[in-house]
Amino acid sequence: MSEAEDRKPQSDEARSAFDPEITSEFAIPAGLAVARPGDEPETTSEFAVPAGLDVAQPAAGEGEGSAFSPPSTYSARQAPVAFTPAGGVPVVSLIKDLPWQDRMRTMLRMPVAERPAPEARPKAEEEGPAVPRVLDLTLRIGELLLAGGEGAEDVEAAMFAVCRSYGLDRCEPNVTFTLLSISYQPSLVEDPVTASRTVRRRGTDYTRLAAVFRLVDDLSDPESHLSLEEAYRRLAEMRRNRHPYPTWVLTSASGLLAGAASVLVGGDLVVFVAAMLGAMFGDRLAWLCAGRGLPEFYQFLVAAMPPAAIGIALTLSHVDVKASAVITGGLFALLPGRALVAGVQDGLTGFYITAAARLLEVMYFFVGIVAGVLVMLYVGVQLGAHLNPDAALGVTKRPLWQIGASMLLSLTFAVLLQQERSTVVAVTLNGGVAWSVYGAMRYTGEISPVASTAVAAGVVGLFGQLLARYRFASALPYTTAAIGPLLPGSATYFGLLAIAQSKVDAGLVSITKAAALAMAIAIGVNLGSEVSRMFLRIGSLEKRRAAKRTRGF
Repeated sequence: MSEAEDRKPQSDEARSAFDPEITSEFAIPAGLAVARPGDEPETTSEFAVPAGLDVAQPAAGEGEGSAFSPPSTYSARQAPVAFTPAGGVPVVSLIKDLPWQDRMRTMLRMPVAERPAPEARPKAEEEGPAVPRVLDLTLRIGELLLAGGEGAEDVEAAMFAVCRSYGLDRCEPNVTFTLLSISYQPSLVEDPVTASRTVRRRGTDYTRLAAVFRLVDDLSDPESHLSLEEAYRRLAEMRRNRHPYPTWVLTSASGLLAGAASVLVGGDLVVFVAAMLGAMFGDRLAWLCAGRGLPEFYQFLVAAMPPAAIGIALTLSHVDVKASAVITGGLFALLPGRALVAGVQDGLTGFYITAAARLLEVMYFFVGIVAGVLVMLYVGVQLGAHLNPDAALGVTKRPLWQIGASMLLSLTFAVLLQQERSTVVAVTLNGGVAWSVYGAMRYTGEISPVASTAVAAGVVGLFGQLLARYRFASALPYTTAAIGPLLPGSATYFGLLAIAQSKVDAGLVSITKAAALAMAIAIGVNLGSEVSRMFLRIGSLEKRRAAKRTRGF
């Protein structure tokens, strides 16, 4: 090799291949090498624990534990406080001095981690009933309540009360419009048990609803010791019981309700009889459609046609009566006030899916009523019937007659809802009070109808809730029938008539007014109920904090 070639720098491959003295750039310099034990491999991990910091390993016989397993010294009965919030843990009274609705509603509105465990009770048996049977009983009770029109929050409160009465404190009920589900987790390390039930049939029977509330009240009573078999037996009796009123009484009540509603809007005796006959005929047609298996939409459609047909026939006969009062009275018997109040109540309490489903059901019923009345009004207009929307606007001020008609309307509405006879008198008086408040504000004080309706509905909700808490029962039998005189029947009729006469703008304005009145009724009833709970004896201010629903702030 020449001298020039010797001065030429060699490549890395040449140096690494032929020069053993040259090492890698990542090699440890001389003098910095770390002494290694003889058995340890040369390459170690960067996550290796340094010498001197080794953690003592458990004994050979002791297995690896779980992060969720409680310590060996832990006792569920005498558990230490793990965390105390800055404002303190709210105290909840679980004694008998409060209705179970308020106690369970307070528990449901609390965060799960802050719910107190149920009080220890003496058990007749060594072991409690099987968890699947308790969950099945809970779902059956919730099904009857939801099918009867009870609000979603009250249904969850009842289901929660049934589970806790049998010692299942780690349970979470969930209620939607057609599905009930409940989950129970024995402990943090055990698998949860979940069951569900679908609500397929709905019926209005407040007598059965009151019986279910009494059963839940007995289950929640620590002194009753109601066994699971006895609860199943009582539940079966409720399902087998017949309705308290026969069919002819219901049909007569529907006619009297329409007649009383026609008097409220200025009708006389002839109008009363005409509205009563139209409503009774429509009720029979609806029963016929129900027997043939037609959906409720078509039942409402055919039930709305006879009152409108009778009103148009009176107009074509040139009888000096207010045909609009006849048609309005027939609409009062069909407006779904019960479903409307339940839907708005679910929305105000945070059950938005159930509220949307209920309000959608109300909309379908309302569309059926609109279709039935519009068909007859269109036929009447084509035949030359001169239906004047202004004929019933000048309602004569007859306070005694109107108060009596409102009480009759609430009485017949209560019969249609299959209420217990012991609640009929109270709801009749509540309906008379509601119309008195509305009439004093609307006609004497000349306040807007929406505000007058909201205040009157609030009085209904206030008195109904107080009566329900006094009797430890549901508030629906004391409030639903009492709002009957406040339903927007006349605004609905005038809107439909304007649409049938091609006055769409005026018709939409009247329909919007009817919707505003309906919302005022529902919100007023719910607000009155909440106000009544504020004045109930719940204890100190710290206990009221538990009733607040956490929404992230």
